Amino acid sequence: MEKEKYYISTAIAYTSSKPHIGNTYEIVLADAIARNKRLEGYDVYFQTGTDEHGEKIEIKAREAGVDPQTYVDGLAGEIKNIWDLMNTTYDKFVRTTDKQHEKVVQHIFKKMYDKGDIYKGEYEGLYCTPCESFWTESQLVDGKCPDCGRDVAPKKEEAYFFRLSKYQDKLVDYIESHPEFIQPVSRKNEMINNFIKPGLQDLCVSRTSFDWGIPVDFAPGHIVYVWLDALTNYITNIGYDVDEQTDEFKKWWPADLHLIGKDIIRFHTIYWPCFLMSLDIPLPKQVFGHPWLLSGGDKMSKSKGNLLYADELVEKYGLDTIRYFVLHEIPFADDGVITEELIVERNNSELANVLGNLVNRTIAMSNKYFDGIVENTRVSGPEDEALITKVEALGKNVQKRMDELKIADAIDEIFSVLRASNKYIDETTPWVLAKDENGQDRLKTVLYNLTESIRVCAVYLQAFLPDTAAKILEFINTKESSYASTLEFGKYESGTKLNEAEILFKRIDQEK
Repeated sequence: MEKEKYYISTAIAYTSSKPHIGNTYEIVLADAIARNKRLEGYDVYFQTGTDEHGEKIEIKAREAGVDPQTYVDGLAGEIKNIWDLMNTTYDKFVRTTDKQHEKVVQHIFKKMYDKGDIYKGEYEGLYCTPCESFWTESQLVDGKCPDCGRDVAPKKEEAYFFRLSKYQDKLVDYIESHPEFIQPVSRKNEMINNFIKPGLQDLCVSRTSFDWGIPVDFAPGHIVYVWLDALTNYITNIGYDVDEQTDEFKKWWPADLHLIGKDIIRFHTIYWPCFLMSLDIPLPKQVFGHPWLLSGGDKMSKSKGNLLYADELVEKYGLDTIRYFVLHEIPFADDGVITEELIVERNNSELANVLGNLVNRTIAMSNKYFDGIVENTRVSGPEDEALITKVEALGKNVQKRMDELKIADAIDEIFSVLRASNKYIDETTPWVLAKDENGQDRLKTVLYNLTESIRVCAVYLQAFLPDTAAKILEFINTKESSYASTLEFGKYESGTKLNEAEILFKRIDQEK
């Protein structure tokens, strides 16, 4: 039977500087969703990459004394290295300087022009170079760019425009008839009320005042401007071209989920759908504008001096500690906060105490009492039912949360079972059973139940803490790692001998 497809993408990272942990959160979040979908049995395509054109890049390259291509090659490499360091399983790392992407973007521009959706005009407005955005006087906040708060300067140049206004009514109808399209719902209301209904302005889609971009092949001196170049990456890399829809494109499009930061939701839920309508292509099924990871109560930025970098945090605290932190500490719709004190606190209280302690205690008791052999003698006690019921419900509970994109809540479901397992140790008192000659078979069942509970939790942790999950499954010497193996309690093979274990998460001294 053919697997159902699932296409997930992140936004593409801008190659102007090294990504901080707030940028890195998005790729880890997408990875957890992609891994979970694979474990559910989907045929997954997971795309990420880099956005490499624009005036800001041209300026940065000049300041660095290199040509723009050399500049973006360096940064794209650095971004890819960090995505790899975070153990993310993307299928394709795209770059907007890829020749195939550039060629298809030119075809898209021409198709829209031939259709009458792009026309030549003149742009005059207040321009913010860091954001590469034009603003009107009324859109400024205290005379500065409403997005980044920096200075704007008047600018005038010949440009091509996309008829965004033409698609306004169609877009409103689509959003209102597809309530799942923009998530969370608060972002949907903001887009309709604050941006679309006041009236869409036609969008500048070419520039002539700088060179670093994809040339408009029928208009010398013009380059394709940022959003038409960047957003189309979601289709140019899966076999789309204007004259032919390849089998690959037909398979993967429409995307199931565009995962992006809430600050760029406007571009993904207004510009992008209108571009697709112009091309007569279906819209993606869902755009999720995730919240931010705040450092010291503020959005991370160089000017505030509050940047934290993934590679430095991983070196200091370990990969799965950082994966756990970013996936667990950011709620569905509200911003999360990261500090090094909080990382240490979560590592110690949740990863070391709840998860690590349970695994190490259980394995140590099996080694001490039964030479590491785990056997189910089926001598049940009154404490068993509550634990078994909770373990058997875990899969359903995790999937419900994942389907709602409530990743932190899905992790909470797993840790709820881990806590219940720790409580089960306190209730069954294995150390007391060990002293009772008549308690040996009951003790074997208790340790079997704990090992099975740990196995099921490790199966679901594969999406979030893949290295840790793999270690646990290795410690307990099992290949039973599928979601299907968790639906009924007792799939761990009785009589299995445990492998040697190590400490999963060391406690960190807060003072040090």
